[in-house]
Amino acid sequence: MKRLLLLAGLLIFVGGLLALRPASAQMVSTLPVPGITIYPGDPITDEMLTERRFRLTRASLEAVVAGREMLVGKVARRTLLPGQPITINAVESPKLVRRGVPVRIVFTEGGLTIITYAEPMQSGSAGEVIRVRNTESGTVIVGVVQTDGSIVVGNS
Repeated sequence: MKRLLLLAGLLIFVGGLLALRPASAQMVSTLPVPGITIYPGDPITDEMLTERRFRLTRASLEAVVAGREMLVGKVARRTLLPGQPITINAVESPKLVRRGVPVRIVFTEGGLTIITYAEPMQSGSAGEVIRVRNTESGTVIVGVVQTDGSIVVGNS
């Protein structure tokens, strides 16, 4: 009987400690959320977004987009519902190069510049390294997608 009372007292004590957890375990944050449904492939504009307050843990906060500037100009990878936080992996940069659509290739070395066209073997956004195939020779080369949609190859 004495053990049972001791155990009950211990459980009450531990329960009280759990109730006194620091408030820092959850934080209130204002996050950008869709004001309308945004479908996969839709470019995200500032007009599509609104803000809403959420009570999140630190781990949850690291998984969602915290600022509008991180969303505007991006493309939805999946359906984004109104009022819901947007996870980091739910958006991506727009693809400037599409697989199979001929693209301009630029090679520069010293004073020599060679410009030709090739077929991308994968889609890519600005700054991504992708493979392209020279349609005349069949040679596969690697280059970096530029903001104008061209691909730079070589040492430049």
